[in-house]
Amino acid sequence: MALTEEWLMPVPGLSSRWAKLASGARAHYVTSGDTGPAVILLHGGLPGSSGTAGWRFMAPYLGARGFRVYCPDQPGFGLADTRQEHWPQGPHSHVEFVHEFANALCLDEFHLSGNSMGGTTAVNYVVAHPERVLSYVLIGTDIGDVAPLERRPPAAAHFEEYDGSRESMRRLMAAIIGRDAAIEDELVEMRWRSAQLQRESRAQWWPTQLQYRGTLPWEHTDLQASLSTKGRFERLKIPALYLYGNDDVLTPVVWGHEQEDVLPHVQFFYPDGAGHQSQTDLPELFNHVYLEFFRDGRVSRATADRAGVSRRRPELVHLVEQV
Repeated sequence: MALTEEWLMPVPGLSSRWAKLASGARAHYVTSGDTGPAVILLHGGLPGSSGTAGWRFMAPYLGARGFRVYCPDQPGFGLADTRQEHWPQGPHSHVEFVHEFANALCLDEFHLSGNSMGGTTAVNYVVAHPERVLSYVLIGTDIGDVAPLERRPPAAAHFEEYDGSRESMRRLMAAIIGRDAAIEDELVEMRWRSAQLQRESRAQWWPTQLQYRGTLPWEHTDLQASLSTKGRFERLKIPALYLYGNDDVLTPVVWGHEQEDVLPHVQFFYPDGAGHQSQTDLPELFNHVYLEFFRDGRVSRATADRAGVSRRRPELVHLVEQV
């Protein structure tokens, strides 16, 4: 497999870097671009996820167009620190990690985005540190108890448990990525090696993630209160977009509708042909949405229509160009 000495996919325009955090953890990230506003992109939470796997199409695109882009490997994923004292305990660990990461790189303000679990991290980071976030974009995620958790639908397709094999990793990727050409052999190998490396660390994080999603009852009420988004997240007026793929089979699009109904200040889009990891299925479209939004503060009329701007309620005119 044509991987680097760190067992990463080589991606033109994307560089591998390390940082030492205040906690003492070694943080790995990939980055693109040398000047301009900062952007932090957060990957999802299935086995083998990483900054490279989640954002290899978007990060170089934005980096070549006037942004400094950072895609960290969150604890329990990628090449994150595997020492037991740095294992993640739940969603709150990822929020703390992003804050330490931004501080270590001296990013006082930045644009933020996350897909799936990364979106959950972004939501909780925005609630905890709204003063640091210039704008944010979510893709197919969970937003905590501000949404009606009892109405969260089951997966629209059967997902087998990852069994630790390369073949199982490939099947897992095919379930969340609809574009077969994007499931390269190098991607499967990189994700498989990452999943092996982070097996124990990710297992420590997973139960609290299920509690956050309402799948399991909370064990610690103090933690539940600290991660509550109800009465907090929906009130924030930081410029925000949410793209929810019409072809998401991990969580059907009706879950996007439930979230749209409780987020009046967020502009929703429902792109056709986009699955759970939508930015990989439709890189050209998603790259352009992000570029316009982070650069101009709004999405052009043509791009909004291509991206499936929501017709379920009036558009937010300050975020979408009007004719």
